[in-house]
Amino acid sequence: AGLAADPGLHIYMPNQALALIEQAQAAIQSVSSPAIVLSRPKVAVLREQGVNSHVEMAYAFTEAGFEAFDVHMTDLQTGRAKLADFKGLVACGGFSYGDTLGAGIGWARSITFNPVLADQFKAFFGRTDTFGLGVCNGCQMFAELADIIPGAQDWPRFTTNQSERFEARLSMVEVLESPSLFFQGLAGSRLPIAVAHGEGFANFNYRGNADKAIAAMRFVDNTGAATEVYPFNPNGSPGGLTAVTTLDGRFTAMMPHPERVFRNVQMSWTDQDVSAFSPWLQLWSNARKWVG
Repeated sequence: AGLAADPGLHIYMPNQALALIEQAQAAIQSVSSPAIVLSRPKVAVLREQGVNSHVEMAYAFTEAGFEAFDVHMTDLQTGRAKLADFKGLVACGGFSYGDTLGAGIGWARSITFNPVLADQFKAFFGRTDTFGLGVCNGCQMFAELADIIPGAQDWPRFTTNQSERFEARLSMVEVLESPSLFFQGLAGSRLPIAVAHGEGFANFNYRGNADKAIAAMRFVDNTGAATEVYPFNPNGSPGGLTAVTTLDGRFTAMMPHPERVFRNVQMSWTDQDVSAFSPWLQLWSNARKWVG
């Protein structure tokens, strides 16, 4: 039996975060919202073979006021799509390359070993008016592209979970104070989020600098303390680290899946209104606000 004082999974939001979320969700639901009526910036929802979270990701971006485009890597390789046409880029997760070992590395190598694609991604990352998000396999891919992402040079490589198993569950995380445009106003929030990965361990032995990498989110136990203890921390990352960002906050890589829980009805546990959006939708609302 658990401890009587153990709060279990829970939602804690500082007052400023609650106010921000209420305002953003009211704007999304309003037919007069500028994000809905006046313009919809284009975002490329990037996927490779095996990726299966692109639909939820596109849905979240669309709800926040973006025009989401399904962009397969072959679209970029053949020239059917070009990153120069987009304001945002998101690399999705869910069993890319069958989630074989080093799947995210393989995805990144399909870019770095192709001079045309390498130049295209480098140009996109180098523009000051762009933003990007990497989730799960996309997080691994972004981490492997750190050398061409300004301000990402200290990011780790994400390797096999310490449990040596694929881990899928609802886990507690805390949003940290960081420059990430996605997490603005949410620092101090503790929320459940979906995790589903076999290689989420932030490994600084391969690359990066643990003292300099900018943390944006970490796993916590039910009391809100940062943890490396399994199963609260499903991969064993040091300090519970599970998201990193750049100095200017334009690019963020995270292992958990916010797109799988941005509506309360998607949660395997919630004490909130199941017909409403969850606090995680704020990530996309923040991105829309950043674009202007």
